[in-house]
Amino acid sequence: MPYYTLGYPDQQISLDVIEAISPFSDLIELGVPFSDPIADGPTIQRSTQIALKNGTNSVRCLEMVKELRQQRGIPTPILLMGYYNPIIAYGEEKFIRDAAHAGVDGLIIPDLPIEEAGSLAKQSKESGLSLVYFLAPTSYIQRIRQVITLANGFIYIVSVTGITGARSQVSADIRTFVESVKTMSDIPIAVGFGISTPEQAFEISNYADGIIFGSALIDIVENSDDKPEAAAAFVRSMGLGLNTI
Repeated sequence: MPYYTLGYPDQQISLDVIEAISPFSDLIELGVPFSDPIADGPTIQRSTQIALKNGTNSVRCLEMVKELRQQRGIPTPILLMGYYNPIIAYGEEKFIRDAAHAGVDGLIIPDLPIEEAGSLAKQSKESGLSLVYFLAPTSYIQRIRQVITLANGFIYIVSVTGITGARSQVSADIRTFVESVKTMSDIPIAVGFGISTPEQAFEISNYADGIIFGSALIDIVENSDDKPEAAAAFVRSMGLGLNTI
């Protein structure tokens, strides 16, 4: 499940990149740019600031998803990763309705506490959207049980406490945590934050159901001339790493 920022480095190229990586992705997480992305590291922050300067707001993001679905025929499930403030500004009910109409399959909102997510969760469910919840190795047992009860689609487990960004190693504690959550539920688990190589993808695939990566992909795009081709090659290599290393 690659992450990519809508509107980076411009809106047209971002659509080309997403189309190129789609055949090698089981799901795609698309970032809705926001001025204060508190869960994101320098790479994704930089991409969102550039996207904002390009005029990539919530309305345009939904239009881009609609274009991916209707004009480019992208079948891969799409989850929007965004922050709660723009959704409030847009209007919860209207945002959910328009997202479903555009072809969005789910939402990831890192700054929306589970205790405050009731209204959005209800509207998402009624519109057929999955609202993805987070767990971390520091999560206490009551929170784990709460997330398991409410989760639909999959549970997003962050491999480290902190912000997104490529890292040289995956925390040794994450396997123990994932396996403990799996003893409590059969809901699929995807691990994200810090994954940047096929070797790391392979390691995590031994105990998790999915991997999520974004910063490394954005770095590849930033440093390549043929951005869609480079992005597709990298995402393909991450997928191959799950089976061949």
